[in-house]
Amino acid sequence: MHEADELSRVIGDIYDASLDPALWPSAFETICGYIGAASASLHSQDSVSRATDALFWWGRESDAPHYFKLYREGYGKINPIFPGVVFFEVEQPVAVPDVISCEEFVRTRFFREWLLPQNLTDGLFSNLEKGVTSCALFTAMRHAGQGQVDDRMRQRFELITPHVRRAMLIGKVIDLHRVEAAALADSLDELVSSMFIVDSTGRIIHANASAHRLIAEANVLRSNRGRIAALDPEGNRHLLEIFAAAQAGDAAVGKKGIAMPLTARTGERYVAHVLPLTSGARRKAGVSYSAAAAVFVRKAALDLLSPPEAIADEFRLTPAEVRVMFAIVEIGGVPEVAPVLGISEQTVKTHLHRIYEKTATKRQADLVKLVASYSGRL
Repeated sequence: MHEADELSRVIGDIYDASLDPALWPSAFETICGYIGAASASLHSQDSVSRATDALFWWGRESDAPHYFKLYREGYGKINPIFPGVVFFEVEQPVAVPDVISCEEFVRTRFFREWLLPQNLTDGLFSNLEKGVTSCALFTAMRHAGQGQVDDRMRQRFELITPHVRRAMLIGKVIDLHRVEAAALADSLDELVSSMFIVDSTGRIIHANASAHRLIAEANVLRSNRGRIAALDPEGNRHLLEIFAAAQAGDAAVGKKGIAMPLTARTGERYVAHVLPLTSGARRKAGVSYSAAAAVFVRKAALDLLSPPEAIADEFRLTPAEVRVMFAIVEIGGVPEVAPVLGISEQTVKTHLHRIYEKTATKRQADLVKLVASYSGRL
């Protein structure tokens, strides 16, 4: 298969999963085949407590379900890429050495007890969404037989990550329920978020109740002779470009229309997600409505730093100090933290001494209070 055709097929499977969550494992299998990985997952993780929710996953080995269950039940909390991974930009490919040295990584309990028994040795991660309290992470891991992450895997991972992000964000908007593509309008009419189905010129073919209210208010979007139009001229130009590209399929749209910012007349910020309806199983919706795309619009969340980012920024903590600080808060004392992080007790004590100095604290209890105070910020 030609590389461009292969990429189009992968992207199509990803977007189909945005409307039918049951398709995510199949989409991940396709992704793994494309980038050269043995397992992939999409999960959210609390930035402070590290509590994890494995939304979707796939692994080629028969014991993969067992290990994903173990991750969800406990090993996710000692994953050493946290909290460091939250410091990276959304969609940026992140490898283990970007967060923690390989020497430290292979000494961690997470590597020895969770990765090694699966013969998983390396991988890539990317933030798909970062909030004040949690982040959503796309992960792809390699089996020992596949070797270390190479340029080809990194390049292909970077190509598909924006599409995984778009599918995840749209899945959140529709609350991760299965939606029949051919009955898209009926299925999404009760959404709280505004949803439009449009053709390649932006002509509104269908709008749910929330979308009708948004148009009537004419605060962020309006109807221009039956066509959707953003009050923000730059946003409007981008929308029209995306609708025209959607007619040609997923590949033509590319990264455009993923969490696209729109500014309202009142200054409020909105975000739009555009899902092409001309490829994959979504063609059924396109044929049913002579449509090119579905547009989901909602108010944007506040753009605030996560607690690890905010604390590191205010107290000028190094990545290693942040890692030790949050491990102390969540796991316990020095003897418990050292084997989890794969470092000596003396190294933990050295980091802890510097943390106390920088944060003007004296005890572990003080650190717990400090982190709690940042976690409660709005």
